[in-house]
Amino acid sequence: MRKPKILILGKLPPPFMGPAIATEIILNSKLKDSFEIIHLDTRINESISEMGSLSLKKLWLNFKLYLRMFVMMIKHWPALVLIPISQSKGGYLKDSIYIFIAAIFGRKVLLHLRGSAFRELYDKNSSAFKWLVRTTMRLSSGVIVLGQKLRPLFAGLMRDDRIFVVPNGGNYEIPEHTKSEGPVRLLYLSNLMKEKGITDVLAAVALLKENNISFTLDIAGDWLNAETKNESIAIIGKNELPVTIYPPQNRPNKFKRMSEADIFLFPPRSPEGHPWVLVESMASSLPIIATDMGAIVESVIDGENGYIVNPGKPVEIFEKLKFLIENPAERAKMSQNSRRLYEAKFTEDRMVENLSAVFNKIIANG
Repeated sequence: MRKPKILILGKLPPPFMGPAIATEIILNSKLKDSFEIIHLDTRINESISEMGSLSLKKLWLNFKLYLRMFVMMIKHWPALVLIPISQSKGGYLKDSIYIFIAAIFGRKVLLHLRGSAFRELYDKNSSAFKWLVRTTMRLSSGVIVLGQKLRPLFAGLMRDDRIFVVPNGGNYEIPEHTKSEGPVRLLYLSNLMKEKGITDVLAAVALLKENNISFTLDIAGDWLNAETKNESIAIIGKNELPVTIYPPQNRPNKFKRMSEADIFLFPPRSPEGHPWVLVESMASSLPIIATDMGAIVESVIDGENGYIVNPGKPVEIFEKLKFLIENPAERAKMSQNSRRLYEAKFTEDRMVENLSAVFNKIIANG
């Protein structure tokens, strides 16, 4: 029996961002055992700094991508087209053309949202843009979101039974834990932006230092804003914080850092989807301190495998850190719970199972 053909649109890394990582994992997953996967790489930026800018070169590259999709549709005639959608106006305008191309060929379209700010984009824009969104939604057979909490983003735009929940999931080779008997080791891995909570983390650990609580903090990521970098370096220097800053880490180094850590920190201030770094930290058996953004609370269960604090509140981060540092038994319990939740809900096999169910439902029922 021939496998159904699925055309998957999506960027591949670099740059290493959530949607690109997701595309890479999906393409390399066991989905290919059940479906014939065809991929159109929609990447036109080689680095994060290039994103958001407009140029004639980018317009030409996008035009070439649309032509390539036309050719792939004719050549492969897929049963289903999976299209990730942007949360910016310009990005969604570009995505809508892919949706129209698939519709021209009468193919079933499944949208994939990898964030949580889509409703804000829709609500704040013009009636013409809202018409475009509603039209493209009508041309689509469904939309995937990353958590139950994100289903209301499409209320009134997509039938409730066409809004599917598929959390991120991955399989990882986790090094043997090498935690030392010294100070509790804290870890922050992300793009180094205020929106991702880096200055809140530093302000919180400054309070640890002020209260004579022993710790070390490893930070890894790209500085995307000179002002944030200068402010962060100033906090570290002024308070003489035991902080080590690393560049962005490849996968082996990332998991090495996680294997050496005791507590993971990721308290974003701005909307998130279901961050991959949380899946990875759960797989690494780490207690997590995070904020209630996107679907984060569906993987970080307050009081079970970590704590949820309010965004932009370093004092709350400090209080939770102080408690965990001073209570190793609680850290150990949360560590076990993180790994247990990961194995139950966020492995690659579970993600493939969920995606397969959605693909089959759309193909069978339209």
